[in-house]
Amino acid sequence: MTTSPGAVPGAAEAASPGAVAPSSLSPSRASDFMQCPLLYRFRVIDKLPEKPSAAATRGTLVHAVLERLFDHPAQERTAPRAKELIPGQWDRLLESRPELSELFPEGDEGAGLARWLTEAEALVERWFTLEDPTRLEPVEREFFVETELESGLRLRGIIDRVDVAPTGEVRIVDYKTGKAPRPEYAEGALFQMKFYALVVWRLKQVVPRRLQLVYLGSGDVLTYDPVVADLERVERKLLALWEAIREATESGEWRPRPTKLCGWCDHQASCPEFGGTPPVYPLPVVPRPARSPEA
Repeated sequence: MTTSPGAVPGAAEAASPGAVAPSSLSPSRASDFMQCPLLYRFRVIDKLPEKPSAAATRGTLVHAVLERLFDHPAQERTAPRAKELIPGQWDRLLESRPELSELFPEGDEGAGLARWLTEAEALVERWFTLEDPTRLEPVEREFFVETELESGLRLRGIIDRVDVAPTGEVRIVDYKTGKAPRPEYAEGALFQMKFYALVVWRLKQVVPRRLQLVYLGSGDVLTYDPVVADLERVERKLLALWEAIREATESGEWRPRPTKLCGWCDHQASCPEFGGTPPVYPLPVVPRPARSPEA
């Protein structure tokens, strides 16, 4: 059997029950496909396991602390109180995901975990230099949003925080525990926020007044004020992306796209760019015509 030029090895071998084209997109999965179609396949179709990441887990912990801080009255939303929340939120995270204990193997007498928690504390403290939680009353926190476009594509995601001014203007806020990108990469960083703005616009018929990225790693705040034309462009981009994903699902051609980000990928052993072989691809099963008794 031959494969189309550029097809990933193993992609043309059919397996049951067959891959199914996605009916929805989230910002992270859309970004995966734009970064590397094969990475999207590994995560969405093959569902290959990935090792816990200390940096990503720290981000999850910090997000949980900043969300829970707003459970307290405004006057109690202080840096010391926020830092007090860290151990309890870490315990809750471990309870829900026991595999995270692998991040800090036994034998270091807790030094690795202590350093990691100290780094989380520093990120939480820095937030107080960028925003004043005593003056904020979020309408939503960790807000799941979902809408279906006329095309049938469903868009979904979780917004860190939604603020609504007394005048009704909406601000969408996202916390990032890394550093702010250089100006030439700002558009890529704003993709997720414009995605959320599109969903809110389609759901509520309101264009958010401001999109705000709070970078705790570098102490920067990136803002953008969208207009309808922005959101229409994002919608067209997502529809084109969805079509490309559907075509790849049907053909089994998920081309790797090597970049410097490959160094952080968990799937090098399955990637042909690194001499690996992907799992057998479950091409959609096409029923064969029934044979006549005379055949």
